[in-house]
Amino acid sequence: MFFIIIALFIGLRHEVGADWYSYIGHLERASYISFTEILFDGDPGYVFLNWFAGRLGLGVWAVNLGCGVIFAFGLIAFALQQPRPWLCIVVAIPYLVIVVAMGYSRQGVAIGVALLGLVALSKGSVFRFVLWVALAATFHKTAIAIVPIAMLAGTENRVWTTVWVAASGLVLYFVFLIDNVDTLYTRYFEGNYESDGALIRVSMNAVPAMIYILFRKRFQGQATERKLWFYFSIAAICFIPILMVSPSTTAVDRIALYLIPVQLFVFSRLPDALGRQNAHVFVVGVVLYSALVQFVWLHFSNHSSAWIPYSVDI
Repeated sequence: MFFIIIALFIGLRHEVGADWYSYIGHLERASYISFTEILFDGDPGYVFLNWFAGRLGLGVWAVNLGCGVIFAFGLIAFALQQPRPWLCIVVAIPYLVIVVAMGYSRQGVAIGVALLGLVALSKGSVFRFVLWVALAATFHKTAIAIVPIAMLAGTENRVWTTVWVAASGLVLYFVFLIDNVDTLYTRYFEGNYESDGALIRVSMNAVPAMIYILFRKRFQGQATERKLWFYFSIAAICFIPILMVSPSTTAVDRIALYLIPVQLFVFSRLPDALGRQNAHVFVVGVVLYSALVQFVWLHFSNHSSAWIPYSVDI
């Protein structure tokens, strides 16, 4: 039920999101390219969805619905690994679903697929993690930024894991990034782009990360899973000083989106880790926190007006 609601909520939106019209442009351009040209595009997965929808004479709603289905599948798969799946989804709604998945379509899909990779990695499968990240990179090339986590989270045969994950990372770099490095550098660094509220968003990852590091012994999980979220938390905290010294807060802000899963993991498990006899108090606290995030974004974000009112394309 949650899967259907989230997929349709994302997919059938109409003129919702700050980049709405740019995505219509993507559809129009993709409609006139050949199938072979898709393979050489920077984000072939997303271009394929646009190409397919364009060839069938469908509108941008079809592309958005495809993105919504993929994202929702990844989110639900991740949520089902948590002791309180519904609470994980509640935490995801205010920012990951509404802002990211509905505003940054390509990166939203990439994060949804990356969530599947994190599920695989938490079960000890580094190979499947890398495959999922490779697929995520076909929608947004920045997804390869989380590949190094696999080298740190592996608990068995660390040397071999490091060698082949590093090799996989290099392959992904040459496939997805090598031809776009100059463009990305010019766009995010030489342009000195600034993201309003970047510190708040990075802090939203850092707070649950600190909670996990301080109380990690109380969070249940296998050795691989515990190590995964420990290094995920370290990365989330490190992004605060990185943001302070970076010439482009936009670049840091966009990469930090891949660390949002630490919010879902920690907050959905917080009642069981710290609540014990008063778990319901922590559940209410997490729900109220999520509601506060939604309220603050709706009323104080510079771009929230692009999401209001929500309308459906039927």
